[in-house]
Formats: sequence, structure tokens, C-alpha cells
Amino acid sequence: MSEERFWNTDEYASTAKFAVPEGAMTMRQAGRIFRLDPVPPMVESINDYIVSAIRENDPIYFTYFLHHYEPRLNKRVYRFLLTEGIDRYDPLRFMDYKLSVVLALLECLQNYDPDKGADFLTYAHHFIGNTLLDCRRYEETGSFKSLDEYKAARGSAWLYNNSGKTTKEVITQYAAEQNCTEETAAEYLTLARQNRSRVPFYSTMQDEDGEETGEDVTRDDSWNYAEILWNGIRADAVQAAFHKLNYQEQDFLEMRNAICMRCGRVDSWAERASFEKMATDYEYSTTSGAEKFYKKTVEKLTRLLVDAGVLGLVELKLTEKNKKIALTAYEYKAIHRYSNEDDEWGKIQFDFPSESAEIVNLADGDFCKTKVFAKAAIRHILKIPFGELPKKLTMVLEL
Repeated sequence: MSEERFWNTDEYASTAKFAVPEGAMTMRQAGRIFRLDPVPPMVESINDYIVSAIRENDPIYFTYFLHHYEPRLNKRVYRFLLTEGIDRYDPLRFMDYKLSVVLALLECLQNYDPDKGADFLTYAHHFIGNTLLDCRRYEETGSFKSLDEYKAARGSAWLYNNSGKTTKEVITQYAAEQNCTEETAAEYLTLARQNRSRVPFYSTMQDEDGEETGEDVTRDDSWNYAEILWNGIRADAVQAAFHKLNYQEQDFLEMRNAICMRCGRVDSWAERASFEKMATDYEYSTTSGAEKFYKKTVEKLTRLLVDAGVLGLVELKLTEKNKKIALTAYEYKAIHRYSNEDDEWGKIQFDFPSESAEIVNLADGDFCKTKVFAKAAIRHILKIPFGELPKKLTMVLEL
């Protein structure tokens, strides 16, 4: 479900899983608790409300600020919950996080000096991130003495999961980067590994405004089975799709991605099985045979998740390429559970010198308001050097 549809409809409440008991708060209500009627007087920047609140010592201006800031606040809390793998359709939990951020903003308001030149949200940026992490800390299964210890554990866990190094090498590297002893680094990693089978420590992202939801870790749109399971997409949907595969397909996914779908254990990426080992175990004549079977299995799981409404696919094919002025065009197709084989392709034109793109025609099945599939394609293509643009490409995105 796109974010715009999420905040402007209650269609999720019509499903059995997300049914809202009569009289209970809905996500729509939770997303609009600071909206005022009538609308507050217009100003050039919402920072002007904060300045007026301080200089006139009148809290009414802070309510005006919240009225306009609430959509961005919703997005930031929603994305944090999404990235952490938490149920983001729980209105009460969402409200807990959201109100904690508002309390942090009120505390920041007491010390904010508008004469120093920084906008209030720039000043409060760090405090908002810490507040969200602190809320998450209290929900963890482990015991963390402080927010600093929790952040350190997350950092060491991310390094362990993504570096492909041994435990000793990770401890040495983390100690050098953080200027702490190896004993301290080992303690942080131990704390993280105690929770790693239940808690998605390993990857966070930035929202569209560049505001951090945790550590600043770049994520691309490529398929990574372990990352998709633990960092965003609903684990129950992945489990259901996984169990529709046959035994060999399941084994290939677990071996190659160093993950156990039964207990949730995630091993070091360096310990994942090579295609050579997989070929030997299943008596393939060549390594490429095992690799082809693995790729077909990934495609099959992807299609199952598309049918479940969890993933979407974007198919791209290059139609024009002008090397002299670095202009190119791609046709794209939006594939999701409601799309049809005969849906028409859309078209996107790219201007690499200006790093911009124009949606010439919207594909059938793409969302008219949010243009989710086209925007995902634009972000991905503009990251590729002009000389390396592929003729065909299939992308995976979470809906």
C-alpha cells in the first residue's frame, strides 16, 4: 500500500487481519490528531510559527506548527516502524512513537534560539532520531542501560552483518572506528547477537527529506532475501510464500542467504554457501546449473510475494539513447497483484546532465497520484552511469 493511500483511506481496516474494533482509534485518526479546523493563518515558513511561539510566549503557535508538520511527522514515524520491521498498522503503537516525538519537540522548543540562524526542525533533527530509537530500545528483548549503548549495539550489529568479516575482525574494526577498547566493542556485539534472531538491527534508511531513521545506510532496489525478510516486508507474508516452494527451492534460498526460515537465525554473510557447494550437494554437473536454479527460485518467490500484494515489479526496456547529449528513454511496466498481462507500458525520459527525468506516459497499473513504480524506476536509473545503462532491467519494490 502506498503511503498516500495509507494516510488518506481506511481500506486496510476492511481486511480481517487489520480490522479495527468499533470505537477504537483508526490509523486515519492517529495520522490527523493535530489537524485544526479552521486551518491556521498562513505564513511563509512553518518555522515562523515557532519563532512566534517563543517571542510571544504563546503555545497556540506550536499547535499551528504541528498542524502543518504532522504529515511529515507521520511519514517519519511510519518509515521508522517500517524499517524496524514493526507492525505499522497498530494505531496505539504509532501514537506512542508520535507523541514521544512531540514531547521531544516541546523540550527542544525551550532551548531553541531562532537568532542563531538554524530552522527549528534542523535544530531538532538529532533529538527526533534519538527519540524514535529510544522508543524502540524499550521494546527490545534485550537489556540496554542507555540509548548510547543501544546505538552502539546497533552499529556493531550492522558492521557484523554487512562486512562479511569474522567476529574478531569486526571487533577490531569497530574498536578502531569508535575509539574504544576491543573489550567494549566485544560487549556491544555480544548484546546485539543475543537479540539478532528476533530484532532487525541490521539496516536502516533515510526518508525522502534526508532525515535519518537510525544509522545512515544506503539501500538499493536489488533483491536480497535476508534483507527483505527482516528489514521492512512483513515476515508473515514471506513465510507463507516460502512454504509454497518445494524442499530444494527452500534449501537453496536458506543456504545462499545464510538464514534459517524456521528459527529466524541469520548467519554472517561470509558464511553463505557458494554455488559450487550447492552444485556439489545437489549433484549438478556445473556450478552455473546451481546458480540458474537459485535465480529461478528467487524469481518464483518474488512472484509469490507480488501475488500476495507485498511486492511490486518494474520492468524497464531501453527505447532511446542519445550519447551526444546524454538523453535516454525507457518504457516501463508496473506489475502488482492487480495488474494484467495486457496492461500498456509507460514511458520515462531521462536527462542525465541535469539528473532529471520526465514521465511522458504513465503505465497502466501505476498509481495516478503517487506514481510509485515510475518514481522507483527514476531513482534507480539515475544512479547508473550513462555508459552502463542496461537495455533491459527488472526491479523489485515494496508496496
